[in-house]
Amino acid sequence: MGSIKLSRIASSITRELSRIFYEEVHNEVLKSVTIIDTKVTNDLSMAKVYYTFMGDYDKIKVAEELKNASSFLRCELAKNIDIRNTPELRFVYDESTEYGEHIEDILEEINNENKEK
Repeated sequence: MGSIKLSRIASSITRELSRIFYEEVHNEVLKSVTIIDTKVTNDLSMAKVYYTFMGDYDKIKVAEELKNASSFLRCELAKNIDIRNTPELRFVYDESTEYGEHIEDILEEINNENKEK
């Protein structure tokens, strides 16, 4: 399958999952989840869904909630995206946001040290 088509399908999955989380999910832990990106395999059998979340939730708890909800999410996705087989959803925590915040903290600390001198 062409990379443009795979990219378009991945984008559709990201958009639709974001909508589902916003409109149809009632679990407060899952309401805090933000879908960052999706990568699909060439045969569309699996989709890695990269996410982050806001709030004071534990990463493990959020991951468990996503795993428990994955069949519901896949079913909702199948209703709203026009592809023959809906891929299995695997959720992967995206640490880039956390890493970016860490870099910002370091830069701020360096900036404060320079102001004190």
